[in-house]
Amino acid sequence: DASALAMIQKRVSKGDADALYNLGCKYFHGELGLAKDVPRAIELWTEAAELGSVYAHYQLGVTYYYGDGAREDKPRGVRHWQLAAMKGDVKSRSFLGTDEFIKGNCELAVQHWLISAK
Repeated sequence: DASALAMIQKRVSKGDADALYNLGCKYFHGELGLAKDVPRAIELWTEAAELGSVYAHYQLGVTYYYGDGAREDKPRGVRHWQLAAMKGDVKSRSFLGTDEFIKGNCELAVQHWLISAK
């Protein structure tokens, strides 16, 4: 655990978006000997997203949309999914479809789902 954490932290110190995302996941779940710290995870994911991490945008979308570790903010969650979907993230596109379906926008929901299925 210590060597894996050291490797991730070394990459984080160099501004590696994937490492920031991964370290955020470790804090979110309390892995690699780290105490569970959801606010720190969100900070790391936000930084990773600013550096272009699609995975971070997806995770922030889930976190904000469902209030999973943060105050629920559906519009903020949707915005993160939109940013990830525009970069080709299939899961984010599928969640956008589900959000539109819940809102009653069935045609738009189907469009999102068709894009995610391709």
